[in-house]
Amino acid sequence: MKLSNKQKQFLKGLAHALKPVVQLGANGLTEGVVAEINNALNYHELIKVKVPTDDREEKTLIMDAIVRETDSIKVQAIGHTLVLFRPSEERKIQLPKH
Repeated sequence: MKLSNKQKQFLKGLAHALKPVVQLGANGLTEGVVAEINNALNYHELIKVKVPTDDREEKTLIMDAIVRETDSIKVQAIGHTLVLFRPSEERKIQLPKH
């Protein structure tokens, strides 16, 4: 699934008020963290994940791995925060047309 710029802007607006629901700890990206992100995506569809590392390359690799492992869409990454979207079967969030 590919999002248009209009759809991404819409999701960024929705995500603005959200607090991160998952924060990576010292152990990094573990199976438990991936499972937690999957659960949050199933429930909320749009979530923020905090990736607290100062190494830019490591942060990018972790964020890319999260997107790949959860089969979600990266809406935005600002600083240490990653905004993810994955529509559930209920489709709680109605995206605008292209």
